[in-house]
Amino acid sequence: MFTYVGHKKNRICICYSLEPKSGAIIDVVVGRRNKTTLRKVTETLVLSDAQRITTDKLNSYKDLIPTEMHSTKLRGINHIERKNLTLRTHVKRLNRRTICYSKSLLALSAIMRIYFWG
Repeated sequence: MFTYVGHKKNRICICYSLEPKSGAIIDVVVGRRNKTTLRKVTETLVLSDAQRITTDKLNSYKDLIPTEMHSTKLRGINHIERKNLTLRTHVKRLNRRTICYSKSLLALSAIMRIYFWG
C-alpha cells in the first residue's frame, strides 16, 4: 500500500503480512518498496514456518522467499487489498485526496503499529 510523507513526491510503502483465515496482522514495516524493506516482512514469515506466502508479481520476492513456499495467483491477494481499503477508510492520513498527511516517517510507522496492535 502506498502513501506519502511530507509531500506527494515522497512515496512511502506500508508493507504488512496478513494471515488470511483470521485476518491477523503478523508484521508491518513502513519504508520504500525495495528489498531491504520487503526482507523485514518476509523474514518474519519464513522464520515462522509459513505454509505458503502469496504475493503480487514483484520480481524482488523471488530472491527473498523460497520457491517452494512462494505463490503468485491472480486472486491470491484479495484479503490484503480489502484490508488496504479498510485502512484508507479508518486512518485519514492514508486517504488519497485529503489535507491530512504524515510529516515524518517515524510518526507514520508509529500510527500503523498502534492501529494494527493497539
